[in-house]
Amino acid sequence: MVQLFDAANGASLGSISEEQLRFMLDQLEEEAADDQDYYINRATLDYFAEQGADPTLLELLRKALGEREEMDLRWSR
Repeated sequence: MVQLFDAANGASLGSISEEQLRFMLDQLEEEAADDQDYYINRATLDYFAEQGADPTLLELLRKALGEREEMDLRWSR
């Protein structure tokens, strides 16, 4: 399993599968080959939904975003 964290405060957001991580990596822009930090916002999640994201992944990310408009998250194995 892959752990997601709020990059701002290090809080754990939950676990995702390797397939869910691959989906995110395929959709998000990497600044470097070993990048593990990503910016998301509400538009990102709408785009994920349009691209057929796993509903569980979307739910986790929406919950993590909460009332915020945007956030940075990081992942770790």
